[in-house]
Amino acid sequence: MTNRSKHCYAICKNSWEGNVISLLNTIKNRRSIHTFKEQEVESKLLREIFTYASYAPTHYMKEPWKIKMYQGKGKGAFVDEILSSYERIGMLQTNSDMKTIKMKDSMKQFLLAIPHHAVIYFKTEKDPIRYEEDYAAVCAFIQNAQLAAWEYGVGMLWTITPYMHEKEFANNIGIKGNDIKIAAVLQIGYPKKIPRDKGRTPIDQKLEIVVH
Repeated sequence: MTNRSKHCYAICKNSWEGNVISLLNTIKNRRSIHTFKEQEVESKLLREIFTYASYAPTHYMKEPWKIKMYQGKGKGAFVDEILSSYERIGMLQTNSDMKTIKMKDSMKQFLLAIPHHAVIYFKTEKDPIRYEEDYAAVCAFIQNAQLAAWEYGVGMLWTITPYMHEKEFANNIGIKGNDIKIAAVLQIGYPKKIPRDKGRTPIDQKLEIVVH
């Protein structure tokens, strides 16, 4: 190997190792964000984040994920549908009691303060194996989105809430069909506060290696 080849190899090796370290740090340092700044994330950046997310593993290259994003004035009707769903399923009272009114208003203001709500959904398969394959791919897509967002300083919260499972809610926000499943709602924005590292259980307590 010539000196020039050695030099090029060293540069490539350092670049590769740097990228690996950056990726591993992103995986380890990412946090679920619960409070966001008012500033919206630029549409171009959101598209870039979800483009990276789309490189998730997907059986037969089906890419089953769909995204419906609510932001700006579009959040109002979406949040109203959330509250209506909570009333229908009994999580919120339907009376005009002052305490109930204050609770609904507080919940509404909290949800409206979140810059972006991304509903992630997919068309379900009747075959249970195909269903699991697609659901797993969508979950990988969501995690990719969280990691890509973190690289750009954008926070996300992966939520799975009761209203997602109510068919009337899905229909009212324009996601129609008995074969459609909402997998998650991502709350998105620039972090106002980043939670501390809570650590993880040592992997040896989860890992079993079978050698014979």
